[in-house]
This record gives sequence, C-alpha cells and structure tokens, in this order.
Amino acid sequence: MSDLDIEDIKEIAKKAGNAILEIYEKDFEIEYKEDTSPLTEADKASNDIINKGLNQLYPEIPILSEEGGEIPYETRKNWSKFFLIDPLDGTKEFIKRNDQFTVNIALIQDNQPIVGVVYAPALDTIYWGEVDKGAWKEDKEGVVELGLKKVLGTTLRVVASASHFTKETKTYIEKWANGKKYEIINSGSSLKLCHVAEDKANIYPRLGPTMEWDTAAAHAIVKASGKNVVEYETEKELTYNKKNLLNPWFIVE
Repeated sequence: MSDLDIEDIKEIAKKAGNAILEIYEKDFEIEYKEDTSPLTEADKASNDIINKGLNQLYPEIPILSEEGGEIPYETRKNWSKFFLIDPLDGTKEFIKRNDQFTVNIALIQDNQPIVGVVYAPALDTIYWGEVDKGAWKEDKEGVVELGLKKVLGTTLRVVASASHFTKETKTYIEKWANGKKYEIINSGSSLKLCHVAEDKANIYPRLGPTMEWDTAAAHAIVKASGKNVVEYETEKELTYNKKNLLNPWFIVE
C-alpha cells in the first residue's frame, strides 16, 4: 500500500530517540504551551531530526507534527498522503522519568494510517507495521511478529492510561468485563495501543481526549496486527486529517 522503505523510517525514529535520551539523562528545561501541556528541549530536538530525515527522503510528502507550525485545514484537506508525527509522545512520562515515552511516525493515506513506527528509546523497544503486510516488535529478546497469538490465561487484561484514568473508563471496563476477573495494565504514551497489538492486553478503552498524532502510528501497527481502533460512539474506524485534530473517544481491541 505504500512505497516507503520502512527501515528508513525506523532509522529516523531511532535517531530521534537517541537525541531524546541524551536530554533525558541530564537536567532539562520545561516550557508550557498555550494549552498548559509541557514542552521540553527533547520534543524540539526530536521534531527537528524527524522533519529533516523525512524531508530528505520523501520531499514530496507533507508533514503534520505536534511540534510543527499549525497548518490550516484549507491546506491539508487536499492531502491524499502525509506523515503524521509526534516527536515525543508521553512528555509527562518523560518528565516523570518513568521510561514510558515514545517517538511516533505514521504515514496517512486517504485519512487512514497505513504505516506506523513507534520507538520507546528508554526501553530500547521498537514496534512497526504496514497495513496488509504485518506488524513486528524488536527488543533485547529479538524480533517477533505481532498478531499471531492471543492473550493467554483466564484473567482479562485491560490497558489504561497511567496519567488519564477517568471514572468513565472504570465504568466501561467493569461493564465490558461483565463480572469476569480482570487486571489493569498501566502504561504511558502510544505503548498502550501497542500492548493490544502484541497481545499483552485484550482491550484499551480511551474515554478521554487525545490528538491524532498521539494515535496514528500505533493505530497502523494495531491494524497491521489484525486488530483495530474504533470510535466509542459509532464503532467506526478512527479517521485522520479532520478539521479538528482532536480524536473522539475510542476502543482498541
């Protein structure tokens, strides 16, 4: 579905991740954006590396980044294909120094993610996927293909946000479990979606706000593993490049 070399995208993500780690291991400055969300020099360094790398390899494909300048909908609504990136997903986790942060690079085509790379530099773990080709994870144990097994055991496993666990989420989980025993896996950033893709968890309900760049790369990986990300209200697949880049509530299963 794409003419990208995903190894190039993985290399860019790792280069950005290494720059993040250099800053992670020292004292760093924290700024706050207009919406009060935190911004660090690591976000900026990663954004610069990703933009430079993608522009060199694929100058014809536009880029939409959390840390890039705002691009009017009138401009981007005509994009049939573009990169959607979050240079440092989980900035709050980065600031807490709990290692649960990622670099996210996605290729969107016709409002759907078709390629995704998620790199967790502090964990030295990378996930990648191409829709209709498959999804994989590489860590210190080696490379494994995702979507080939199911969660084992009788206890249901639910991924939840470490920083954004809402009462609506708790209510949904209890209704979904329907009296069965379940355990909650707390995780940060886009790793939550990846845990469903790799069958560490049965479901990830996100009944709270996220932006398109928070989910796009991991959504591609989830989809490539044989699962999907659907809107809570409609059960239709999450779409991208909307006029408002805020995602609706969604379920990963």
